[in-house]
Amino acid sequence: MAPLALLSTSDKTGLIPFAQRLVNDYGFALVSSGGTAKVLQEAGLAVTKVADHTGAPEILGGRVKTLHPRVHGGILARRDLASDQVDLQENDIQAIDLVVVNLYPFEQTIEAQQSQGVTPADGLTEAVEQIDIGGPTMLRAAAKNFAHVTVLCHSQQYDAYLQELTDHNGQPSLAFRQGCAQQVFALMAAYDGAIATHLTQATNPTGADLPQQLQISGQALQTLRYGENPHQSAIWYQTGAAQGWAGATQLQGKALSYNNLVDLEAARRIIAEFVGPDQPPTTAILKHNNPCGIAQADQLVTAYQKALAADSISAFGGIVALNRALDAATARELTKLFLECIVAPDCDPEALEILKAKPNIRLLKLSNLTQGPSMTVKAIAGGWLAQAADETLTSISDWQIVTQVKPTEAQLAEMMFAWKVSKHVKSNAIVVTRDHTTVGVGAGQMNRVGAAKIALNQADQKAQGATLASDGFFPFDDSVRTAAAAGITAIVQPGGSIRDQDSITAADELGLIMAFTQTRHFLH
Repeated sequence: MAPLALLSTSDKTGLIPFAQRLVNDYGFALVSSGGTAKVLQEAGLAVTKVADHTGAPEILGGRVKTLHPRVHGGILARRDLASDQVDLQENDIQAIDLVVVNLYPFEQTIEAQQSQGVTPADGLTEAVEQIDIGGPTMLRAAAKNFAHVTVLCHSQQYDAYLQELTDHNGQPSLAFRQGCAQQVFALMAAYDGAIATHLTQATNPTGADLPQQLQISGQALQTLRYGENPHQSAIWYQTGAAQGWAGATQLQGKALSYNNLVDLEAARRIIAEFVGPDQPPTTAILKHNNPCGIAQADQLVTAYQKALAADSISAFGGIVALNRALDAATARELTKLFLECIVAPDCDPEALEILKAKPNIRLLKLSNLTQGPSMTVKAIAGGWLAQAADETLTSISDWQIVTQVKPTEAQLAEMMFAWKVSKHVKSNAIVVTRDHTTVGVGAGQMNRVGAAKIALNQADQKAQGATLASDGFFPFDDSVRTAAAAGITAIVQPGGSIRDQDSITAADELGLIMAFTQTRHFLH
């Protein structure tokens, strides 16, 4: 009896030449579901429809077609178990040797909805119809019985399977079948995870309620040269459809490294704070996940020049993020410095031509800079830590101005700029700004006074009349007095210390403005 292959695919890539070789070169008989059977028949292949194979019609608009004993008995039967062979004979079931299935395009459907601005809740009915039932059941059954059945869930596996048939006299090796089974269960984990995540988003759009079962899965997108250091291996995994950095367009430059991607994501989070119709051209320059220069101006090239001047030494070999399309004037300035990566929502053709003079600079176009993960996850021994992404930014109207001296509108705008930047500096963090430009950044210090001293020393004379932002409250008044001595005139901090009054008293004594945002932004 000819070996039997069951084919049921939503993605028809490579299907016809694969099926032709199965039939013509290896003598397979084919059984297929409706859409797949039609494609194969139109290609001139003899194929039995699943409904004819089972003797049961498709029902419920195609929702039920492969859920039948003649299908699953043929897949799950153990060839070396006599009782299974008796069951097959008594029920007139032919054993199935090959199962080729890929799933309804659930993730592609929700990606299309996202591109059209459809929310998970509004698009849920359409998405639910793309939850495959028969496909996963066949895949899982064939994968479970890998000792006797080969299962293929990706068109990329077709050539390898045909080679196995050639190399092993028509019977793929056990190692190959087991490897295929592993890919099935990895696929199912990702598929089910995507469904669970989407249903969660539909009922919990803000992401405030974290799931009780954490789904973490991804498809290997690229093997990286190494991780943070050359002795660490690394892979870039893509979750779901191509979006975020997986959907970015790299316009030029070498392949992205692990550290590039980590820094680019930090850059995206920072520049996302300054995306919107009310935001002027903004440039952020980062090094090792921390901003070393952020500035705003009437023109993008001026914003870049100001950001670079804030700390030109640290900017060497850094990452540049722009909230506007990269233009020619800015591109000319960018070529004057060694940079690892540049990311912008778009790039003018003239700017791209200019940057060709620096072919090693990685230039990326990421049209949506604000789209990021709804939660952050860190691995610890024996588990994971998950938290809602820090997307909160209290508005000025919610701040408390706690000092006798009150800020002007211009001072409040400067304080908000400093506050946004401090949110993205590693704790303990102090940021000093002037004219919507960072002039001093103290990052990742073990105490807040130390962070303040670093930021103020870097600012030097530019601290005169400047604004200081702190990501956490001041436990004592020493940071206030240090800031005032350097020339700072306005401070923005969360407040919440049991000694807040000491800081307020010191600020009043020294004639400073101080605002409490009532929200902290630790970043470890």
